[in-house]
Amino acid sequence: MRISPLLLLLFTAPLLHAKGTLDVYWVDVEGGAATLVVTPAGESLLVDTGNPGTRDAGRIHEVATKVAGLKKIDHLITTHFHGDHYGGAAMLANLMPIGLVNDNGIPAKSPDRHRKNPLFPQLIRPYRNMKVDSRNVVEPGYVFPLKQAKGSAKLKVTCVVANQKIIQPPPNVRLAKNPLTGTVPAKPEDLSDNANSVATLFELGDFRFIDCGDLTWNVEAKLVTPFNVIGTVDVYQVNHHGLDSSNNPILINSLKPTVSVMNNGHTKGCGAGSFAALKGCKSIQAMWQVHKNLRKKDPENNTVEKYVANLTDRDECKGHYLKLSVAADGKTYTMSNPRNGAKVTYKTQSR
Repeated sequence: MRISPLLLLLFTAPLLHAKGTLDVYWVDVEGGAATLVVTPAGESLLVDTGNPGTRDAGRIHEVATKVAGLKKIDHLITTHFHGDHYGGAAMLANLMPIGLVNDNGIPAKSPDRHRKNPLFPQLIRPYRNMKVDSRNVVEPGYVFPLKQAKGSAKLKVTCVVANQKIIQPPPNVRLAKNPLTGTVPAKPEDLSDNANSVATLFELGDFRFIDCGDLTWNVEAKLVTPFNVIGTVDVYQVNHHGLDSSNNPILINSLKPTVSVMNNGHTKGCGAGSFAALKGCKSIQAMWQVHKNLRKKDPENNTVEKYVANLTDRDECKGHYLKLSVAADGKTYTMSNPRNGAKVTYKTQSR
């Protein structure tokens, strides 16, 4: 018996997220940021939207609809107000509905204190005026209102940093001082909006993944010293595309990730200091990258090629993504590279 395409769609659509996994897609936005998370219950959170224009919004839309099977972005998290992180939002809102927008609050003028940008009010206008369901100014400790999926481990998504304020442990919890406190010198204060980035912790059972946007050196240290207020993670999204003004070794060695994922560009990120910090972290088993670093001056700053989504320059780039899928019980997770079919399954740390 022949089944019509419409009936086939009706039969298969409910099965898209029936497996109960937590899925994460690093969309290639050419050195910007766009991390799409789909919960076991089928809800979506998108952290950042890449650059202005049609390319990045189009790539996000394609992964969201054709790969993840979504019809809507339920929660948008804008980590900070640099164009490579919020620029694609308004265009994406024209392509698919966006529910709750979460950010630090839209500033009237550029939040970069080290430079003036008189065009900022004009640049931010599409983001300010885009059609969304509602808006929320996040604070550390904010827990995103998400559905729990029957048969899956408990899901929790928490804002842990916003506007350089750090989540605090409950009053009845006493933390031991982090022994790494003071082992790495601070850098001059970062006056850019990178330092104000929103950081989000995703948890499914024991599994933990953190996305800190472009959080920079001194605030990274503040997150884990003198007390490590969030503990360890399994997957660390490399801060700030792998630039050396971020990725403080104190942060990485305190988080003790098993896997790192870098949303870099072919000539952006992959800093020598960041690579040294990642390679110096004994817990890291594998480093994954959205792009191969094609700078001639430092080709050594790359992971193994099978863990890289895109190998070409921007003009020839096909926009391949990386994917993480966490088992419903939160005890294992698989990183995959659809470009070449590479897949590796890791065991969640015991906590």
